Amino acid sequence: MSHKSTVEIGRQLSEELNPGMEAALEERYGHLLPGLSEAVVDFAYGRQYARPGLDLRTRYLATIAALTALGGQTAPQLKVNIGGALKAGASREEIAEAIWQMALYGGFPAAINGLNAALEVFAEIDAAS
Repeated sequence: MSHKSTVEIGRQLSEELNPGMEAALEERYGHLLPGLSEAVVDFAYGRQYARPGLDLRTRYLATIAALTALGGQTAPQLKVNIGGALKAGASREEIAEAIWQMALYGGFPAAINGLNAALEVFAEIDAAS
């Protein structure tokens, strides 16, 4: 029986949820920060999202909440994670509720910005189908 490394586990999970992410990170940042793309895949996907204890859907909803509370500067990452949450089984309503809950912690502007990011993702998905 072979044991997969966290990089291998992370790579499989990231390709399933965000196809091309590692390659995109490498293309954009690899010349400046060699190894960044593999580090993101290893830590975020192989060591965090793949952990036992919470299902993937719940982890994504928590991530969406955190990114929303951090504010509008996280919109690109928020959009990626909204897409991942949908692939992990979260509904649009659950995503919207997780974002709106952050009005209490990140403020109304952060929640509104989060909802706008969600609407953009939903519109892109609807247009593609």
